[in-house]
Amino acid sequence: MEAPNAARKPFHRRLLSLFLSILLAYLLVLVLVRMFESRLIFFPNYPSRLEGDWHPRGLRVEDVWLKASDGVKLHAWWIPDEKARFTFLAFHGNASNIANRAPTYEFLHGAHVNVLALEYRGYGRSEGKPSEAGVYRDAEAAYEYLVNSMGIDRKTIISFGQSLGTAVATNLATHRRVAGVVLEAPFPSASRVAHKIFWFLPGLSLLTHGQFDTGAWLREIHAPVLIVHCSQDPVIPFQFGKEVYDEALPPKNFLQINGYCHEESSLIAPTQYSTALQGFLNSL
Repeated sequence: MEAPNAARKPFHRRLLSLFLSILLAYLLVLVLVRMFESRLIFFPNYPSRLEGDWHPRGLRVEDVWLKASDGVKLHAWWIPDEKARFTFLAFHGNASNIANRAPTYEFLHGAHVNVLALEYRGYGRSEGKPSEAGVYRDAEAAYEYLVNSMGIDRKTIISFGQSLGTAVATNLATHRRVAGVVLEAPFPSASRVAHKIFWFLPGLSLLTHGQFDTGAWLREIHAPVLIVHCSQDPVIPFQFGKEVYDEALPPKNFLQINGYCHEESSLIAPTQYSTALQGFLNSL
């Protein structure tokens, strides 16, 4: 009568041992993800850190250098317009640099606005290594540069972000006065992205809780908000743009660009985007 019990116990022990091994291995994966988080989030060297046209034709670009509060030297483009009523403080998306976003800045400049396009630490010609806290410091440095060095009225600054830059633009607007916020291809939070894209790694969304929390920050912003999202965005799902819009306080507007694009809304639908942007500016 003891033989079956004796045989059953080793099986249970093996099963428990296997479960614990899998659990420990998975926890190790989460720890490694946390350790190399910056490398998994930021891609300053893809496809190439200095790739692109740094002297674009038809766009009067002035190189600007400024320092973040922790001493990191940052590079930016200043693109002035004599008729400007507003100044766009532009935060680009992940990967590559501002040179590769020249068509976007040309589009914005066409609305007769000034543009200060910031290069995050570790990207393009800026020094340092990227981190979430670091890019927020960079945004603050760019804002203070506009106000203190360029004499730009706070009430005329538009916080503009694309993809990853939408979190930077929103974060800045929670503690700095701006005329409005324009977000192109935004996402609610890092946790929401992790839950949606890395559904096979349960627990990862908990590790990213509170990071790049655009949705929560929008509930603190009373400046007008314009959200732009492509219906077939291959990087940030269109659904995320709608979720961000739902979190924003009024007045707010949503512009749906029908087509396959991510940060290229102004390239595939320039007239539609321009009309909506000009209407947004006129409402401020």
